[in-house]
Amino acid sequence: MSHYYSQKQENIVSNEKTISFTFENNLFTFITDNGVFCKDYIDFGSKILLKAFVPNSIDAPVLDMGCGYGTLGVIISKLYNKEVCMFDVNERAVELCAKNIIKNKVSAKVFQHNIMNGLEVKGYSACVTNPPIRAGKKVVFKMYEEAHKVLVNNGELFVVIQKKQGAPSSKEYINSLFGNCDVLLKDAGYYILHAIKIEN
Repeated sequence: MSHYYSQKQENIVSNEKTISFTFENNLFTFITDNGVFCKDYIDFGSKILLKAFVPNSIDAPVLDMGCGYGTLGVIISKLYNKEVCMFDVNERAVELCAKNIIKNKVSAKVFQHNIMNGLEVKGYSACVTNPPIRAGKKVVFKMYEEAHKVLVNNGELFVVIQKKQGAPSSKEYINSLFGNCDVLLKDAGYYILHAIKIEN
């Protein structure tokens, strides 16, 4: 059976729809479909991550890990005039994200990728993720590891995760990788975890 964190959605009938979302007085329009995460609305976790995220001054792209149909990456690119790279394992989500980049006229690119294969391109100023909790801790922790690997010095990781879905263990693991991990924001059981890559 396919899930939103599966590569292919062959057994899920496509039925595209368009949703709108206003953030910081900017109207965004997203094409969504069956077989992707939160197809009917922008999820609460993404909303509070966007609320907490502030770009740093490093002249390098932002990476949206597990981008779905592009919510975080598209909005960050538009609001802050930042170059954004996005990826997801879900081929349908990647196709939708490509459409949403064009639809919202932002400077971003998206590629299909399985995080378990690792990331080759380095040099990101920040990584943001609303990780696929249902894919399991092995996948989620691999995302944290890859974020640490591809961030530049003083690059930042932003993660949204519910307390009941493993925020404490994620915080502990991120701290073991980065040597730091703070809770930027708590709202309705959701945590925004934040870490800075500091190289000696």
